[in-house]
Amino acid sequence: MASEAMHSGEIFITKEDQKKLKFVIEQALRSNQEDKRHLKKLKDELIRAHVVDAQDVPADTVTMNSVVSIKDMDTGDEEVYELGYSGYAPDKGNRISVFAPIGMALLGYRAGDEIEWEVPGGMRKIKIIKVLYQPEASGHYDL
Repeated sequence: MASEAMHSGEIFITKEDQKKLKFVIEQALRSNQEDKRHLKKLKDELIRAHVVDAQDVPADTVTMNSVVSIKDMDTGDEEVYELGYSGYAPDKGNRISVFAPIGMALLGYRAGDEIEWEVPGGMRKIKIIKVLYQPEASGHYDL
């Protein structure tokens, strides 16, 4: 099942993020090391995204290396994640991979969006409370 935002449903991806992610997805699909179903969902998200220059991405959009506060709409729990290409790293706090289901769900959405996304335990509904840090909005275009 595809993701569904409760607001506009539009997602924004920078040209550089799209380029890097397409390359990594194609490599992973060929190597059989990742869950192909999830990779295909991420690839579909990239296809439907509005692709923009880094300086044109809205400042409240979750891009790669963004730090975002989210709320689980079922439990009320709030968490903060940094979206990256790999998972948790001790020096990075709650880093989540863009290839993990929740990471895929966050990419490209904006503060205020509510998203339903399939995770291994079933459907999860989350709301993006705030983008605490976005590299592009801070002038960091080469991360």
